[in-house]
Amino acid sequence: MTQLLIRHGQILLPDGQLLLGDVLCENGTIREIAPEISVKDLNTIIDARGLTLLPGVIDPQVHFREPGLEHKEDLFTATRACARGGVTSFLEMPNTNPLTITQATLEDKLQRAAQKCLVNYGFFIGATPDNLPDLLTANPTCGIKIFMGSSHGALLVSREGELEPIFAKGSRLIAVHAEDQARILERRREFAGISDPAVHSQIQDEEAALNATKLALKLSNKYQRRLHILHLSTGIEAEFLRENKPSWVTAEVTPQHLLLNTDAYEKIGTLAQMNPPLRSPENNDILWQALLDGVIDFIATDHAPHTLEEKAKPYPNSPSGMPGVETSLPLMLTQAIKGKCSVAQVVNWMSTAVAKAYKIPNKGLIEPGYDADLVLVDLDNYYPVKREDLQTKCGWSPFEGWELTGWPIVTIVGGKVVYDRGQFNTDIRGKALTFSS
Repeated sequence: MTQLLIRHGQILLPDGQLLLGDVLCENGTIREIAPEISVKDLNTIIDARGLTLLPGVIDPQVHFREPGLEHKEDLFTATRACARGGVTSFLEMPNTNPLTITQATLEDKLQRAAQKCLVNYGFFIGATPDNLPDLLTANPTCGIKIFMGSSHGALLVSREGELEPIFAKGSRLIAVHAEDQARILERRREFAGISDPAVHSQIQDEEAALNATKLALKLSNKYQRRLHILHLSTGIEAEFLRENKPSWVTAEVTPQHLLLNTDAYEKIGTLAQMNPPLRSPENNDILWQALLDGVIDFIATDHAPHTLEEKAKPYPNSPSGMPGVETSLPLMLTQAIKGKCSVAQVVNWMSTAVAKAYKIPNKGLIEPGYDADLVLVDLDNYYPVKREDLQTKCGWSPFEGWELTGWPIVTIVGGKVVYDRGQFNTDIRGKALTFSS
């Protein structure tokens, strides 16, 4: 029997209350929570005095680049970054090389993950205009990913006639990147020749996002199909959903769209370029309110690393995307300490609600019987985001220099310590996530 005792920590309970006490984990599962637990012959004891114990983060949208793009990131480096950031599980996107659009390519990723991942893992199957049979049968997968826009090649499914059969058949969750490809192409012609990366937010504008979200919701309503809207970026989408979102639709937002805006282009240039783009400052406030009100259900990073050399190319040749798994939890906990939200709300947005939406059993709460995927954070001290500390292979962050609290001190996956005060146990391997029907 493998046992782990976490002693004298502030434990965030499912009701949002904090208990000063101990947590006993056995064979990867939380067995007991109490003010004091006495056990003989323990394998591991962690002194958690001065720290707060939270459920591990479940990041439901990442791009870890393996296979085919390992010069940017790979499953090992990405999950080191996850461990440092308190992310104990992730759901990864299909735009790798080859694309994850068949049972065979899904199985290849699962095999790679079993060999390399320090944390738990799940993978989307990507939709194309002609792989509906794969979308219906591929298993195990957390859902179907549709790129409605800002993509190219086989993964672009932008026309209503291509989208409708996917919504019409099957029952698994559909997650959409909601941007109107036709409008983007029209705007690219209109703004051709401009090398200022700030124009990216004008080309892929708010209307492009709203058009696609409306279309996805129309099809979801027509077929009563479970829909998730990825990385919501605009206030007009949030207000549209406030009035029109049915119970079977969920939405997420990234820390970038909450905390960065178009002012970032002047400060960090193409490092601020992502899809969908950063928006004007007033959108930050509307998205925050929608998150607080439950219009937006949870948070994802859209971790999408590119090398600094690639990012240094002049716009529009610079790629869109930025890393995020290492900084998402301290970014949001810093907002909680500032009074923008509560620690319990952060945990719900970054763990509990994600597990519920994707029907991942036994994740997202500190409760007996749940998996021992946990993170101890320091909410008393502030440390800057420093490039030399980053574990992501791309080696940069759009938040470099930001002073944050809530940094993970210890990260536990399946009852085993994978990260402890700057040190990694690279012998640990996460497990494939399961998704109940």
